[in-house]
Amino acid sequence: MAMAKQIVNPDLDPTFFDFYKQLSQKFQKILHTKEDVLVLNGEGILGLEAAVVNVVEPGDTVLVLDNGFFGRGFADFVIGCGGQVVFLSKDYQQAITAEDLRDALIQHPQVKVVTMVHCDTPSGMLNPIQDLAPICREFGKLSIVDAVASMAGEKILMDEWQIDILIGGSQKALSAPPGLTIMGVSEMAWQEMRNRKTPYGGYYLNLLLWKNGWLTHYKEFPYTQPVSDLYALDEAVNRVLTEGEDVYTRHRKIACAVRQTLQKAGFQLMPNEDCRAVTVTAFMVPDHIPDEVFRLKLWKKYGVMIGGSWGSLAGKVWRIGHMGEGAKADKIYRFFDAFEQALLDYNVEPYPMAAAFAELYQMTNL
Repeated sequence: MAMAKQIVNPDLDPTFFDFYKQLSQKFQKILHTKEDVLVLNGEGILGLEAAVVNVVEPGDTVLVLDNGFFGRGFADFVIGCGGQVVFLSKDYQQAITAEDLRDALIQHPQVKVVTMVHCDTPSGMLNPIQDLAPICREFGKLSIVDAVASMAGEKILMDEWQIDILIGGSQKALSAPPGLTIMGVSEMAWQEMRNRKTPYGGYYLNLLLWKNGWLTHYKEFPYTQPVSDLYALDEAVNRVLTEGEDVYTRHRKIACAVRQTLQKAGFQLMPNEDCRAVTVTAFMVPDHIPDEVFRLKLWKKYGVMIGGSWGSLAGKVWRIGHMGEGAKADKIYRFFDAFEQALLDYNVEPYPMAAAFAELYQMTNL
C-alpha cells in the first residue's frame, strides 16, 4: 500500500524534504544515535563500497576482520581504491574478540580503518561489535560496520558502541523492498573524508555531496530519490518502532526454537553457540544429500526456499533466514513441514520438526 501512494517530485516538493528528514530521524531512534543517518539509493553493497572508498586513499592500510564470507569481501573494496589490506582471520566457527583486535592493532599500527561484519549470513556468525568498535576508537582507527543482515533484528547502539560508519539494507530484517542502503556516519568519519590528501573523485558514492548538500540545507539531494521505495521503507520503519523492544525478543525467540528443533532432529549447527546471529540459522548439510539438487526440489516441489552458502562453505551449509516478516512462527512452521517432506524423498525418516518447532516456540520464554 505504501508504494501505491501518489508520487511527488522529490527534487522540488518541500513535503518530500520533510518526509526524508523524518525518515532519517526514525532511523536515529532505531540505531540509538545522534549522528547523521542517510538513506542511499542502492542495495546494501553500494553502502559498503561507499563507506570504504570515501575514507580509504591509495596506500592506506585497512584491517579487514575475516571470519566470514562478507567479512573477507571488504578487501575487494579496499584493493579497488588502492588501499593495502591486512587480514585478521579466524575460523568461520569463531567470533573475532576484542583481544584479537587489540593484538592486531598493536602489531599493525599503520592501520587507518578497520572493517567488520556484525552478522555474516553465509555462516550465521554474529561478531561482538559492541566490544570491537570501541577498541577501534581507543586506537584512533575508523570503524566500518556491515549491519545489513542485523539491523532491526539485533539491537544496535551506534553511539554507545562508538561505531563510525554503520551500513544497513532495506530488504533484510526491515522487510522493505530491496534497493536502499541505510548509513549512519559519525563526525569522526566526516572529518576523515574532509581531510583526505586527494578528494574522492567519484560522484554517486560521494558522501560529502550529502554532507555539504542535504545535511546542510535539507532541500538539496545529490540525485533524484526513489520516492515509492522510500515510502515502503518508511512503513517498514514505522512497524519496527511500533513493535519496539519486542522486535528483538521476537527474533531471539524464533531463533531459539529453530535451533532447538534442528538439534533434536540431529543436525549440526554452526557457528559456535556463543556467536550465532538471531536473524539466520546455519547448519551442516547431511553427507548423503546433494546440496543444490535438494534445495531446488524443496523450492519447486514444496514451495519453500532455503539458502545454501558461499566460498569455503559452498555445498556444506544450509541456512534458514528468520528476519523481519520472516521471523514469524507460522512461516517457520511451514518451512519445517515442507523440509520434512523433502527429506522423505531422500529416504530420510525425519524427526517431526514442524510439531517440535510449534511446541518449542510456545515453551520459549525470553
